[in-house]
Amino acid sequence: MITERGPQGGQIKMWTEGVPVEALAREQLHNIAGLPFIYRHVAVMPDVHLGKGATVGTVLPTQGAIVPAAVGVDIGCGMAAVRTNITADRLPDDLKPIRFRMEQLIPVDAGSHREIPRHAEKRWYGKLKTRFEAIQDKHPVLQVKNSPAEQIGTLGGGNHFEELCLDQDGMLWIMLHSGSRNIGNRIGTHFIALARQEMERQSIRLPDRDLAYLTEHTVLFNDYVEAVGWAQDYARANRDAMLEVIVRALKEFFPDLVLTAEAVNCHHNYVEKEQHFGASVWVTRKGAVRAREGDLGIIPGSMGARSFIVRGKGNEESFCSCSHGAGRVMSRAEAKRRFSLEDHLLATEGVECRKDEGVIDETPQAYKDIDAVMAAQAELIEVVHTLKQVLCVKG
Repeated sequence: MITERGPQGGQIKMWTEGVPVEALAREQLHNIAGLPFIYRHVAVMPDVHLGKGATVGTVLPTQGAIVPAAVGVDIGCGMAAVRTNITADRLPDDLKPIRFRMEQLIPVDAGSHREIPRHAEKRWYGKLKTRFEAIQDKHPVLQVKNSPAEQIGTLGGGNHFEELCLDQDGMLWIMLHSGSRNIGNRIGTHFIALARQEMERQSIRLPDRDLAYLTEHTVLFNDYVEAVGWAQDYARANRDAMLEVIVRALKEFFPDLVLTAEAVNCHHNYVEKEQHFGASVWVTRKGAVRAREGDLGIIPGSMGARSFIVRGKGNEESFCSCSHGAGRVMSRAEAKRRFSLEDHLLATEGVECRKDEGVIDETPQAYKDIDAVMAAQAELIEVVHTLKQVLCVKG
């Protein structure tokens, strides 16, 4: 662990030994650590990189305030994975038909269901719908033309994905990465704007306008906590729905498929009230996974690298957290400038996935070395399963 103090005196604890940390990200970390409501220190994961307002791969413990932009607009984004009874020797040589079937059943990018399917409907009608209507009543701007039910069980774009992987024992896993879709984006964007307005109203100057915060025990703070909690539950329901659909799709190819363990489902962009060092603290994990002692989590590599199912060690100095992936080493625009389609084909050799220029920004070379990232956080987690993808669907 590396400890630093920023110009404003804020303390930073970093699990980044052997992993590059860009200068702009370090500057951003110092800005965050200097906020007056940070509790004890900011914890930095080895996948850290520049983000909007707050660095991705950062844990912000706060008392008395929350920074909506630190949670971000993909509220509740996270991972889900589950092991099956299918062995590697049963996989066909050509996985393209399975990929096409997964792409057919799960809308990607900005896609929605044309008609609300059963797996979405059963998760929407009830508390999710009722809670959302209450949030809309307080903030009519969040009223949307299409029901969020139409995006339960949809992937999204960017770095979201569905994968089939093989573990160290040759067993097939389903793994996916997605969040709260358009409605989470709308909620995040809305409250980020309200926080900025509050800073202007109170004449509070910040080193970065995206560090605008909402103060606890105010109406806006309470509304945000209600809305962000709902979006986190919606994101989990979205991942659960996708797992259900992928299982159903795989049973068309493997009729005897069963799940051999309970699914792991974890957020990595979220905020929750937790107890740390004897105090009640709001913990914002922006690109970080909760890793209390015994917690199972998922740390994916890139499209061509290994991924890991991990168990938390409960390291209190990290606020019981670990990384959420490998972390980018360059922007999407830089990746598109630097790498060719030929580079991408070579990096994803042996993986059934898209092999076109539309996914070059997600090519493995745009990410940090996952093995270095894992080594840097050895005191935070232990590896339970090592996975290698054989099929990847990108949004």
